Amino acid sequence: MCIRDSICRMCEKLLPMFSMDVCYECDAKLIEEQKKEIWQLKQVASENEKNKKKDERIFYLSPKGKKLDQKLALELSKEKGLPRMMSVQNPYNLLNRTYEVGLAEISIRDDIGLLAYSPLASGYLTGKYRNNQLPKNSRIERDGNFWTRYEKPNTKKAVDAYYEISKKHNLDLTQMSLKFCEIQPFMTSVIIGATTMEQLKTDIESVNINLSEEVIKEINEVQTIYPNPCP
Repeated sequence: MCIRDSICRMCEKLLPMFSMDVCYECDAKLIEEQKKEIWQLKQVASENEKNKKKDERIFYLSPKGKKLDQKLALELSKEKGLPRMMSVQNPYNLLNRTYEVGLAEISIRDDIGLLAYSPLASGYLTGKYRNNQLPKNSRIERDGNFWTRYEKPNTKKAVDAYYEISKKHNLDLTQMSLKFCEIQPFMTSVIIGATTMEQLKTDIESVNINLSEEVIKEINEVQTIYPNPCP
């Protein structure tokens, strides 16, 4: 069985958990041109309309999650009388705020919240890789070749700058990074991942901290100096 078939079978088993009846796949990696994207989205809508059930939901999968995808999906759901897109799952963190360019506008205007994954940038925003540290069994130690997104010229400089902000204001860098994601107006929820109970406790406690206007101002100043170093 190929990986794609395994994923599809797994999704089908999970559908009842999310009160869904059908899972459609829209693989944007296979459709680079806008015309092809439009055609595929229309095909998804057409097939869904043909097999429509009372409580059916569309589970829209797109690895790119582009503004065009969201706009077309909304228009087609309205045109065909189908359930609308409810959320987007894209990366968002202090090292990658590209979602703010275009996509955030649609999230706010059309009430399609972001479910942000990788809010700690694979651990970089915990500070554990600062000063060339490489903790044993960490993601980068185990699978460093996979996380090349963070092997950029300004990654360390940006992380160090955010660390200095957290230290200056007596904040934990992990919690400051998560809280910044949480308070964005386009955010529905922040997807956290923890390997240990200690990490989980630290992550959860981020809901109990507040970021002052001064902290947010300083964070945005770093973003201006090192804009999206790990997109």
